[in-house]
Amino acid sequence: MKLSRRVSWFLLAFGVWSWVIWVTFAKNLFKDASGLAFDDAGDPTAYLWVHLALAVTSFILGTAVGVIGFRGVRAAAK
Repeated sequence: MKLSRRVSWFLLAFGVWSWVIWVTFAKNLFKDASGLAFDDAGDPTAYLWVHLALAVTSFILGTAVGVIGFRGVRAAAK
């Protein structure tokens, strides 16, 4: 399958965007002072674990999409 240059750039941009957004979210999640991510004793809550799983899944999918886009961009340049 051959991707167009436009689609390849979109996939690459989406992969980068995904990393930027979810890294920022993960940093904010661990800095949470509202009591959602950590209880009064400082132990992680279910909220933290669920959102951490979402972030890790998004990192993996964002990386996969970005790699596909990067390969498409590189192939289009040849």
